[in-house]
Amino acid sequence: MPQSESLGTLTTLEHPARELALKELRSIKLGTGERVFSPGDTCSNYLIVRSGSIRVSVVTETGREIVLYRVEPGQTCVLTVSCLMSGGEYDADGMAEDETEAYILPKPVFDELMAMSSRFRQFVFASYGERLQTLISLVQEIAVKHVDRRLARLLISHEKGEIVAATHQAIAAELNTAREVVTRLLHDFSDHGWVKLERGRVVILQRDELEIFSRVS
Repeated sequence: MPQSESLGTLTTLEHPARELALKELRSIKLGTGERVFSPGDTCSNYLIVRSGSIRVSVVTETGREIVLYRVEPGQTCVLTVSCLMSGGEYDADGMAEDETEAYILPKPVFDELMAMSSRFRQFVFASYGERLQTLISLVQEIAVKHVDRRLARLLISHEKGEIVAATHQAIAAELNTAREVVTRLLHDFSDHGWVKLERGRVVILQRDELEIFSRVS
């Protein structure tokens, strides 16, 4: 049985749940670069990292890797929890970034603990909620990073005689973003000398530069 002093929350579970968790818990060691799971894999174990780090990422169609999050000491993997509860498959890669040790609980034990222990459920869902907030922030960050390119493409496609007759609010509605974001980006474009901002319209000064920028990945 793993040393209970290193298990944190599991040692505070109600007596029957604590005994079950510590009895069934197993320790695994992962080498640097070792794959923990891949897209399409089924999940058979609940995982808590004791030391090291597991990087969870997806690869886009263009081959770009996007790191979703890292599972560090004392943390659990939100995708693992999701797969355990839904019976679904992984849709991301998990890889040990360095020498990593983790504890695992078989799915039947995880299910039993979820049913019998309110403290275990609280721990699982608290970790799940924190990680979801991280993922939501990441999605927002990625979306904002692409708004500037989308804005450049919109200006080019809507330009008539070097003029885009539209308010910042109207542009924001087309891009599905906030007016403040569009205003800030347009001022950035203006600072570069690409456009000039006038009331109710945008004057394109350097179309070629906008086109180059719109194609940057």
